Amino acid sequence: MPYLLETKNITKRFGGLVAVDHVSFGVDAGEVVALVGDNGAGKSTLIKMISGVYTPDEGDILLDGKKVEIASPRDAIAKGIETIYQDLALAENMDVPSNIFLGREKTKKAFGCINVLNNDYMAKESGKILDELDINIPSLKANIRNLSGGQRQAVAISRSIYWNAKVLIMDEPTAALGISEQKKVLELVSSLRKQGIAIIIISHQMYDVFQVADRIIVMRRGVKVGERLARKTSSEEIVSLIVGAEMVDNKS
Repeated sequence: MPYLLETKNITKRFGGLVAVDHVSFGVDAGEVVALVGDNGAGKSTLIKMISGVYTPDEGDILLDGKKVEIASPRDAIAKGIETIYQDLALAENMDVPSNIFLGREKTKKAFGCINVLNNDYMAKESGKILDELDINIPSLKANIRNLSGGQRQAVAISRSIYWNAKVLIMDEPTAALGISEQKKVLELVSSLRKQGIAIIIISHQMYDVFQVADRIIVMRRGVKVGERLARKTSSEEIVSLIVGAEMVDNKS
């Protein structure tokens, strides 16, 4: 059976620098795959090719077993691939519903001819998706800037799930969060897995990786140097692969 999302020998060069070198990996529905590696390992470049920011120089991206061309981030979103970067891409001066519907606002006719924002509809739908994901935000009318880091992360995730993401890519989802909020975000990731979402996480936090990941992909200097089932490895082995103390292989 093919993966829901898969890369085959995907490569990206910037001048003479090979940022990602023939990397193959996949993620299935209801699975969490962690991408780990030191700074400069190629993790961000890899997910930017999947999310349409960069075009691969070589290799293929497959969705449901079929080769796809992802020409832009909007193209990726249309194919059900959503990416949540560290900055979350939220409008801090706007409220929760406005962010969930950002760029995809719902309108209605006023006076029979004028399109105006349908704020009631967006608030109702936002409340529904937050309830479905068991996310507690005291007031949907609160500006994003007034929410905690964990609540902001939850809004960004809710936006992706509301718009029917099949694949969710999360870049350092627990960075700069307190311990209690880290736990809530990891619980949310586990909940999304149970709903059949395919999740790719980039993280430097080994604890987070082992809490939620089914498989771990290790990259170093643009190359995939190891793949492990989380339940059959240890943080010590993963760190050894990251720093180059472990023999390079692709066993799982």
